Parts: sequence; C-alpha cells; structure tokens
Amino acid sequence: MLLTISTTHQPATDLGYLLHKNPARLQSVDIAYGQAHVFYPEATAERCTAALLLDIDPIALVRNHRGPAGEGFALEQYVNDRPYAASSFLSTALSKAFNTAMNGTCKDRPELPETLLPLEVTVAVMPAAGAEQLHRLFGPLGYEVQTQAHPLDPTMPDWGDSRYYTLRLRHPALRLRDLLSHLYVLVPVLDRGDKHYWINREEAEKLLHRGGEWLPQHPEREFITRRYLRFAEFINPTLERLLAGELAATDDVAGEEPAPEETTNDQPADNQQQTTSKQKLHDIRLDRVAEEIRRLGAKRVLDLGCGEGKLLRRLLKIPHVEHVLGMEVSHQELQRAHERLHVAEMPPRQRERLTLVQGSLLYHDPRLAGYDAAAVVEVIEHLDESRLAAFEQVVFARTQPSAVLVTTPNADYNQRYETLSAGQFRHTDHRFEWTRAQFAEWAAGVAERHGYRVRTEPLGPEEESLGAPSQLAVFER
Repeated sequence: MLLTISTTHQPATDLGYLLHKNPARLQSVDIAYGQAHVFYPEATAERCTAALLLDIDPIALVRNHRGPAGEGFALEQYVNDRPYAASSFLSTALSKAFNTAMNGTCKDRPELPETLLPLEVTVAVMPAAGAEQLHRLFGPLGYEVQTQAHPLDPTMPDWGDSRYYTLRLRHPALRLRDLLSHLYVLVPVLDRGDKHYWINREEAEKLLHRGGEWLPQHPEREFITRRYLRFAEFINPTLERLLAGELAATDDVAGEEPAPEETTNDQPADNQQQTTSKQKLHDIRLDRVAEEIRRLGAKRVLDLGCGEGKLLRRLLKIPHVEHVLGMEVSHQELQRAHERLHVAEMPPRQRERLTLVQGSLLYHDPRLAGYDAAAVVEVIEHLDESRLAAFEQVVFARTQPSAVLVTTPNADYNQRYETLSAGQFRHTDHRFEWTRAQFAEWAAGVAERHGYRVRTEPLGPEEESLGAPSQLAVFER
C-alpha cells in the first residue's frame, strides 16, 4: 500500500522539516505485522513528494489471526486485501512515522507547522462503497477529490469494477498536521470493519484528539464516529463529547449577539457622536445587506453564519427571493432560528423557501452550490486569520455565488468606545479586527484571485478621521 504527499510550496523541501524525515535517505519504522518505509521520489525547491510504503507480512497476519478461521469464506485468512489496500494499518503507520508532524511540532522551524501549504495526496488503493462515499468524506474538508476505479479483472470487463479506488486529493491551503489527522481518522472509517487492533475507550480518546478540531462540523460526523468506533458503548458518549466541543468551539462563528458597545445609541468617549435613532448597529448591518440583496435581484441566497435567523427573516420578506439557505455551525443557534422564525407554523409555500443546515465555512459543502448571492455578516473576525485562506476557497473558489457580501468591524473606530482598552477587541470571541485599509486590501486580493470586482463602504454613523463602526465589502462577478 502506497501513500504519497506532495507540495509545491516554496521551498518545497520544507516538507522534509515538517515530516521530520530527511529526503536524502530511506527511513523505516516497525508496525504490527510489517514495516512502513518513508522515502522521497522527488525533492526539489519547486516540488517535493514524500512516500509512505507499507510492507505487510501476510504470513504474520495468519499466525496472529483473532477469531475462528474462515469467518468470511474458507480461505479468507490467506486471500485478502490487507497487504495491499489502505486500512487501519495505514492509520497506525501515519501515527508512528509522522507523529511529530501530526502533533504540529517542528524543532528546527517552529513556525512551519502553522503554514498553509498547497498539498496533493495519492492513496493506492482505497476500499470504498462507491466513489461517492469518498467524495462525501473528503469533500466537506475542502479537498478536490478525484477517484480512479479499478476493474475486478481487466480481462473480464463484464465483471465490472472492484470496490478499490486510487484516491487523489488536492487542497490549495492546508496545514500538514490537518491533512494527516484527516487521513488518520477517515482511512479506518473506510476499512472493512475488522481493525487489526482492539477498539476500546482509548480509541475514543484518539478520535477526539485527532478529530476534535474538524469532526464536529463535518456533515458525516455521525457516520464517521460509528464506523471508527464500531461498538455502541463508545459511540454515543463520544458523539455527545464532540457536539459539546462544537458548541464551545471558538474557531468558527459565535452566536450573533453584538457586544453592548456596538450600538449607535451608546455614547463614545466625548459624547460627540450621537444619533437620533435607537437602532442597533447590528440591525443597520442586516438592513443594508438585505437592501443590497434586493438591489442585486438575487433569487437564491445564502446566509453563511446565520445565527438565530435575523437576516433570514429580512430576506424572506423580499418578494423576488425564491429560496434562502441559512448555515450555522452551532446546533443550538439553529434551534433558536427554528423557534424565532416559527418554522413549524409557516405556511407550506413559505416553508419551502427556507432551508436551515448545520455546517462550517472552513470546509467545502456541496449544499451551497447554485446560489446567486451569499451574505457573510460579522463572521470572518471569529475565524483565526490563518484560516481565512480556507474560508476564501470555500466561498469564492468552490461555492462561487455571483455576489458575496461580507461585513466586519472597523478597528479604526474602536478608540471611540471608552469601554475598550488599547488593542482590545469588541467581542471576546473576535480573533482579529481590521482597519479600513486592511479590510480593503484583503477584499481587493480576494476579488483579483477569483474574478470578482469589489467595493467597500462604511456601515453606521461616520467620523471624519475614523470612519464608521462597521464596514461592508460587496463582491460581484
């Protein structure tokens, strides 16, 4: 069984530092029933490929077989795919050969593990119940998935294809440790159901450790958890812990409750900035975004990070909007949206105009395809800046709506709030807050990379030198 990982990051040989394996020599580690060999088919400054080759001893497998002989068929112990197909053996080999990289450690280059790399992966071969299963597992994580089916017997085409595929994954910007964690968890999920080691509580802890950062947002998380752990006594408690971690996650959208100081009727430091309106800044944002959706004439609209549904309510009032999809990472917030929008009491035709789904902006989701406009209101500042590249790929490169509306706080304006100390953010879950210049620079770069034109504008009452409390970027194709 062969797995290769390639990058065109410059210099590409940084891959050797990350994997803690010297490209100049072959290295081997012992695993159950065999060895794993690490070598580099290519290692230049332009492109580097690391290969992990598993050499499983089929005789040792028979000698140490658990359970009665011939569980599946008479010669199953002697005729099987274990030495050739990706399985739990690969997961073990990843952990042993690349443990340092999986833990995000690089002694010589400590900043390197957080670097987003263009990565390509090939696994030969992967068992699966159809190519669609591979797309469902890896696609939501932001990968471009390619599969190559293999016939049961090339000389007998009428027999059709086998259940084995060569799997190729590409990701434009991903940390290497995230890639390894994805493979570590998902490869055993595709196994036939007979891991080569016992499944116990320790395996549940491994799943939480390696998948806790991304699995709660995966649309197939229940399937993944059940297939990884197999036994009911571990499955439900682990799912509960994953969901609890999701609700407490600080790496994605928090509940849309604006900070108390983010209202236009709050008094800034010298009481000079006053308005006659008692309207909250958050309502100003939502009204302006809804107004822009109306101007655009969009019929199908995404509300990404919909919270409890305040923008959804406004969008459903626009006659030409035929369908709205609201996506939110928090199950609790989605439940609040159901209740506050009175979804259960909606007339059937109105109900058909609305879809609420759980998901993350950091992973590709095919449910987001085919929409005219996407609203991303006060969301990006809740993401780590290192993950904005993944957000960009999901929204602008993969989903590709005709228009995208993004709002975020204006850091220039923060000095007007007497409750904020220098360098303090408006909300405890904000990971950054951009000035007008920083936001404009980011928006221009995104537009140029993905074929949009963009304009930015202030949101809320303006100060001559500081701008407005919030800012809006409107991307259009």
